[in-house]
Amino acid sequence: MPTSDPARRAVVTGLGAVTPIGNTAGAYWENLLAGVSGVGPITQFDPAGLDVRIAAEVRDFDPTIAMDRKMARRMSRFIHLAMAAAAEAVDDAGIDFSTYDQDRRDRVAVCLNTGGGGMDQVIIGTQVIADKGPGQVSPFAIPALSGSMAACQVSMKYGITGPVITQVAACASSVIAFIDGMRMIRDGEIDVALVGGTEGSLLPIAFAALGNMGALSRRNDDPTHASRPFDRDRDGFVFGEGAAVVVLESAQHAMARGATIICEVIGGGMTADAFHISAPDPTGRGAAAAMTKAMRNAGIAPDEVDYIVAHGTSTPLNDVTETRAIKSAFGAYAYKVPISSPKSMVGHLLGAAGAVSGLAAIGAIRDGVMPPTANLENPDPECDLDYIPNVKRPKKVDTAIINGFGFGGQNAVTVFRRFEA
Repeated sequence: MPTSDPARRAVVTGLGAVTPIGNTAGAYWENLLAGVSGVGPITQFDPAGLDVRIAAEVRDFDPTIAMDRKMARRMSRFIHLAMAAAAEAVDDAGIDFSTYDQDRRDRVAVCLNTGGGGMDQVIIGTQVIADKGPGQVSPFAIPALSGSMAACQVSMKYGITGPVITQVAACASSVIAFIDGMRMIRDGEIDVALVGGTEGSLLPIAFAALGNMGALSRRNDDPTHASRPFDRDRDGFVFGEGAAVVVLESAQHAMARGATIICEVIGGGMTADAFHISAPDPTGRGAAAAMTKAMRNAGIAPDEVDYIVAHGTSTPLNDVTETRAIKSAFGAYAYKVPISSPKSMVGHLLGAAGAVSGLAAIGAIRDGVMPPTANLENPDPECDLDYIPNVKRPKKVDTAIINGFGFGGQNAVTVFRRFEA
């Protein structure tokens, strides 16, 4: 439950992002409000022969902004993206970890989650074996593909010696990062946490498998309109990549150093559907329970929520199920609370999806405006809530929640609130 103790309140002080609609947190937020789409033809490989040839790629990104060229060659793309997002977040928060003594470093954590990790290294290594033999496989292949290595690299860059955690929970992964960071601060274990998610797995095998599953949009000739959550004409999600990192601190730690506090994380909840490897439970029971648990953990009633950042994938099953879940968790108030989905513009970033949703919730609280759900032109009659179609909406937002629902039925929800000392 939330507390008034400033040593145990988890506040947001820094933001960083690398996304398909902007390679900084500021650019992401500006383009999200403007309804800019980051979806286009695949350029990272030749998609000829695939049924799906569009993606939400990060463009014009240079990993050497966050690491030297030698290190960049040895690391996977998901690590590149995470390191850049973390560097921006730390700079935005104005924290200089080089001034921390060992005891203070022990009270800093990294919670950086992913869905696929460095799957690109498996593809590269397999090809090297086939072409040149096993003796030519890079000895750095295993550290480069390990899902935990983005968090480890961030900890090594800043000398962070507290808990370093990577949870792999499919599309719910980085929502859980907020919960982990909040809990450790609330428990008095740490003072600072770098939390978020990263994904860089735009690979032919993933597009082939997800395409064969029927999960991806096939609007190859109209990519900017392909991701259309809650729209009657949606036909699947758009696979994306990117990273987002948020600096959480105890309010006491942040105020002692004169940091600008943007908002705070006040609760979270997690459940499982125990239903299917990829499809959500059509009743929405697990998703609704996660929202209810999160609000109970935050000590708020449903009608105190001003804005919901939906999971909103643009798949036929998810959007209807999430609508049912919101109705179940919020009752009659479900028809009054504004809701939108960033995936309509950035696509589905899997392990980083919750982190960019977090930036949307934080931005709405900070700036008093909610981003739209792009491409919502013909609302699905079964998705009959207020999904903020196409145009941003000004509104004072005191409390916002983010939803993350992953393959295998993993559900996670985090609650953000305006900070009052």
